[in-house]
Amino acid sequence: MKNRRLYNKVFALGIAGSMLVTATGCGAANDTIGGDEVKAAGRDITVTLGRQTLPNAKLPDGDTYEDNAYTRMLKEELNVNVVDEFEANGDDYDRQVSLALSSGEIPDIMKVTSKDDVKELYENDLIMDLTDLYDQYASDYLKSVYDSYDGRALDNVTFDGQMMALPGTNPDAGPSEVWIRSDWMNDLGISVDEDGDRAITIDELEKVASTFKDKNPGKAEKPVGMAFAPWLTSGDPDGTFSINSIAYALGAFPKTWMEKDGKIIYGSTQPEMKEALARIAGWFESGLVDPQLGTRTWDDITALLSNGETGVTFGTWHIPDWLLNNVRASDPKATFSSYAIEDKDGKVYCKHNDATAGYIVVSKKCKNPEVVMKIANLFYDDLVNDKDILKKYPEVAKYQKDGVDGSTRPFNIEINCSTSLLDDYSDIKKGVNGEISDAEVRTVESGEVIKSVRNYLADPEKAEVADWARYHSRMVGIELMNTLIDEGKFEWITPVFPSTTPTMETNQANLDKLEEETFIKIATGAVSVDDGFDSFVKQWNDQGGEQIISEIENSLK
Repeated sequence: MKNRRLYNKVFALGIAGSMLVTATGCGAANDTIGGDEVKAAGRDITVTLGRQTLPNAKLPDGDTYEDNAYTRMLKEELNVNVVDEFEANGDDYDRQVSLALSSGEIPDIMKVTSKDDVKELYENDLIMDLTDLYDQYASDYLKSVYDSYDGRALDNVTFDGQMMALPGTNPDAGPSEVWIRSDWMNDLGISVDEDGDRAITIDELEKVASTFKDKNPGKAEKPVGMAFAPWLTSGDPDGTFSINSIAYALGAFPKTWMEKDGKIIYGSTQPEMKEALARIAGWFESGLVDPQLGTRTWDDITALLSNGETGVTFGTWHIPDWLLNNVRASDPKATFSSYAIEDKDGKVYCKHNDATAGYIVVSKKCKNPEVVMKIANLFYDDLVNDKDILKKYPEVAKYQKDGVDGSTRPFNIEINCSTSLLDDYSDIKKGVNGEISDAEVRTVESGEVIKSVRNYLADPEKAEVADWARYHSRMVGIELMNTLIDEGKFEWITPVFPSTTPTMETNQANLDKLEEETFIKIATGAVSVDDGFDSFVKQWNDQGGEQIISEIENSLK
């Protein structure tokens, strides 16, 4: 990526669901189409929903998923009433969807959680083609949000040239960052990243971890250089407590389906993965990696950090908010710096997420299918871009300030511009630096972050843990991404995200178990790197992996 303009076309970064999207980087806002014409006709429209809920959405007393500030705004703006045909959360919701599909009777509008569900509904002729409705009714801004994914979001809901669902977007989480105790580095006089590009080599990582282990700045009984989760790798790009960032720097992309030379490959079986495992095995043998690798739980590793037994860990930009805050709670002097791991050519590899998360489908029997686009315009365009709408609906503004979950809107999906995280961060940085007033900050969430960052900077040692966390996640974690962009460091990988194939259904769980067990054995020296990895690749292929690749390739033809 050579410049920020190109970055804004392809870089997509995730943000917590409670954070509102912003308009910057996704085109100008457009008035909701169709609302006035429905109201002028004096018609009330009622649609039934399949509603995915959360156990604790923070709804105020008396409000429900069916009757709340958002549904009341919908009624006022569009004369649309919603009736929940069923509500459920988690696996219970997926079971409700399966029952509806089996009966052939689905609500007018329904969320489904997987592309496989959309495909099955399409193949059973239960859902409507939304292509013309999208072209006619979706606002220019809504279309610009989807366009920011360069087709990856809409492609996921297109079957035989027809748009069969309204997709929720899934911005990327960015790279797996290496979080290092900066207070320890200062105390020990350690310096890395001499060129200031916020990227370090694997050798520099090894140097810091070795020094921490040898010098023991946390005064622990048994200091640990680096600790990893028992599963070692993650299919998620961020991969908290995983070896992902190290593997990526060596050209290995574990748990990832990819296309290479016209063929589908699986990253965990490629030669580069052997090299990554060899590096971990060497560190384990030398004592740099946790001697209890493979048996430490997630909570155990969190405790190592909180107790000052290790000062190096791995995860995405937001882990200060929910993980590293435990370190600060235990040690008021704790601070962190974050870095990316660069490859031998100075590039930082990062993997795109699947661009979609959740899908809204419309029954073929729905009498007013255009409503799906009008609802989307209202909640993902007007509510984002119309500065007066919150004045008109103060109870909606209060929902946002109080952190009522976004699932209480009619559609439990997010539709965010691919650059939403960095757009919000730009706002936060300007607010902290006094370049814009508090009134000019676009979202409630960003305004709260600005207050926290100011509180932290006023007195870092005495700041509240929540303020410390918000400072580190935004001004350290996201700032890293800004620097990497400016330095042109990113090298993006676009995986293949296949539908579940027949052999995946029967064999994937056993293949995953084989992979995780073998990788731990290799990393801990229970089997040699060469014999263990070569045997794993053969077994993986023989036990269904080769057949899965064939099925994926056939599905993509």
